Amino acid sequence: MTATTQRLAGVELYFDDLGAAKAFYADVLGLRVDEDHPDHHAKLGIGDRFICLERKGVEDYPSADKAVLFLEVLDVRAAVERVGSAFVVRSELGAARPWAAIRDPEGHTIVLTQ
Repeated sequence: MTATTQRLAGVELYFDDLGAAKAFYADVLGLRVDEDHPDHHAKLGIGDRFICLERKGVEDYPSADKAVLFLEVLDVRAAVERVGSAFVVRSELGAARPWAAIRDPEGHTIVLTQ
């Protein structure tokens, strides 16, 4: 497999409370829900890629560690205002390339870049 034949399709994160995770990613971050299987997973679209939120324990090959998501947004300051300060871990909104690190309800870090 070469770099020219590869492309990121999506990312999967694991959650104890799948309902709260889906609410955060869909309602707070505004991602589109493409699949919703409440006992198993929710697949959210982000452009032509996806983030899969999966209930812990439903698969026999879970990842050992949490991941960090990097999402590009048009306006980091506006995104931080929309998300709310309760979820913001750190931000540098005045930097030449503004960014903010936020956390979802189970502690996954999402870095917003502009």
